Amino acid sequence: MRSVGVEEELLLVDQESGEPTALSQAVLAMASRDGDPDDAFEAELHRQQLEFATSPQEEMSALAREIVRWREAAAQHAETLGAAVVALATSPLPVNPTIGTGPRYQWLEEQFGLTTQEQLTCGCHVHVFVESDEEGVAVLNRIRPWLSALLALSANSPFWQGRNTDYHSYRSRVWGRWPSAGPVELFDDAAAYHEQTRAMVATGALLDKGMVYFDARLSDTYPTVEVRISDVCLEPSMTVLVAMLVRGLVETAAREWRAGEAPVPHSVAVLRLASWRAARSGLADELVHPLLMEPAPARSVVEALFAHVRPALEDTGDLETARSLLDRLLRDGNGASVQRAVFERDGNLREVVDECVRRTARGV
Repeated sequence: MRSVGVEEELLLVDQESGEPTALSQAVLAMASRDGDPDDAFEAELHRQQLEFATSPQEEMSALAREIVRWREAAAQHAETLGAAVVALATSPLPVNPTIGTGPRYQWLEEQFGLTTQEQLTCGCHVHVFVESDEEGVAVLNRIRPWLSALLALSANSPFWQGRNTDYHSYRSRVWGRWPSAGPVELFDDAAAYHEQTRAMVATGALLDKGMVYFDARLSDTYPTVEVRISDVCLEPSMTVLVAMLVRGLVETAAREWRAGEAPVPHSVAVLRLASWRAARSGLADELVHPLLMEPAPARSVVEALFAHVRPALEDTGDLETARSLLDRLLRDGNGASVQRAVFERDGNLREVVDECVRRTARGV
């Protein structure tokens, strides 16, 4: 069974105002003092956010427990400092982000200017084990059409700087300002993939391979495919669902590769449009069908994704749980739907933040 690990980025907000607060270094110090593992929490580009990473897990129940554990730990550390953590992909309230210290972040600020300043966005990255770079690139080739559906499922960023954006995932639109972000073409093999990333760094526009921000890529650190397209999910259960679906996609793609099935040859231009539609519509309107590349109801696209990975979910024992979580998501809505519902009810973005703080560490 393929192991899965998750990296989640969280916002740090003031308990009274709900506005993002630059306390990441203080929270990291609290975590160190309280004996959390050194690699559990990390600073991010902005001091108003915090990242944690789970250990690789084969059982999704263990992954779920770890996600809740680190969300709760982050909340406890932040509370000591008069702050809270919230799983929001963008801040609903206005904020003037503070760039973190260190040469890497300073280089990004110098090179990319306002793009770096405005990148206070929180995503969810799912790592799934692959046996080799060849298998990994074969997987990347075959999961490309399905990634926009994951974005629609996870969409959790309808507000930006105090405004309704009319998008469900505005984070993805902000993230797309990086020149290396987004979908990529098909690769003949692992050598072609590595040559592409080498050439990108050689332009001088990127600091290193860590800045190759493909929607899905080979990890430079672990023997994994890293799927990076998702917003951070509001509730832990939705992160678990995304992780299940990503592992299902990776396993299904690997099986197709071993069976000699060619990847679907959609162009990058069409894949970009599918991602834009997912960001705009979330689960509330039509999406682009991953295979037909034509408009289709969001539910039918999500069901197509589920049907595509169903055999892999059955083999890992995740089918029943994934079906239940997906049904709940389709019934109750994703994070963007929750945020909009609270705002329509109360007309107050501060209440949106409060409700999302309450949901962030909710058990699975």
